[in-house]
Amino acid sequence: MQTRQLGRHGPQVSALGYGCMGLSFGYGPGLDRASGVAMIRHAFERGVTFFDTAEAYGALNEEMVGEALAPVRDQVVIATKFGFQDGNASLGVDSRPERIRVVVEQSLRRLRTDRIDLLYQHRVDPAVPMEDVAGCARDLIAQGKVRHFGLSEAGAESIRRAHAVQPVAALQSEYSLWWRQPEREILPLLAELGIGFVPFSPLGKGFLTGAIDASTSFASNDFRNVVPRFEAAARAANQTLVEALKQLAAERGATPAQIALAWLLSQRPDIVPIPGTTKRHRLDENLGAAALALSTADLARIHAALDGIAVTGDRYPPALAALVAN
Repeated sequence: MQTRQLGRHGPQVSALGYGCMGLSFGYGPGLDRASGVAMIRHAFERGVTFFDTAEAYGALNEEMVGEALAPVRDQVVIATKFGFQDGNASLGVDSRPERIRVVVEQSLRRLRTDRIDLLYQHRVDPAVPMEDVAGCARDLIAQGKVRHFGLSEAGAESIRRAHAVQPVAALQSEYSLWWRQPEREILPLLAELGIGFVPFSPLGKGFLTGAIDASTSFASNDFRNVVPRFEAAARAANQTLVEALKQLAAERGATPAQIALAWLLSQRPDIVPIPGTTKRHRLDENLGAAALALSTADLARIHAALDGIAVTGDRYPPALAALVAN
């Protein structure tokens, strides 16, 4: 697989990473430990060198990553995150430096490593000055426990303030064909500062694959049950976008997911999406997007379709929406 550098000074990684969240968190029951480890190793064998986890996904998630990648540790880039009270997003944010240091030590043990390649603040904490957060990251980098510092779902002011203290290697935020908000202010800022971009939910939490429609039922512990964009009426309204993707995919001998990922890869040379899945055939499908080059005509057609489609529904319920873009 081709590689990309995250920003001006970030790590070199595979053009597509692997988002590990769904292995044990967020999208229903997930996988057992052995199956999760096998899934991560399969991703590595297919050329993925960039793996994304977080304290908030539960200890098991980081432990899966650590066990799976221990034999190839020097060949991969591991990213994890801090930023929630006791690692629980429902309890609110906590980025006090003393808490960051505790989380890093826990993550190092779970990941079976002596350094975290990319450490993100999971969400901005309005109660802790960004200078203190970035300063703590700077100290951890000086100690050799962390190699690069990143932010997730941060707004422009927070990015600038952090970057002034400790260069930010990458921003991880949602970006896809049905959430293009970063194009307005964030992507130009990242280009100015030389910061890489890691889109999460690059397939619209599964919707852009074409496998979800208005009749789809989710497991009781699948967080999409509370996401306004996944209400049945919104799914029905948003199907127009998927149909446009399906048509182009059929003509290119690809799948809607591959078109959606290839579109992201075409936006900037330091964009590295991190699609996640618990199914090997879906992983293989996703990775096929790295070899799919969209033509200028393809891109123009996609943008024309987007201009004529109004995506329905908020991407987060109100309680979670308050935690983004600070």
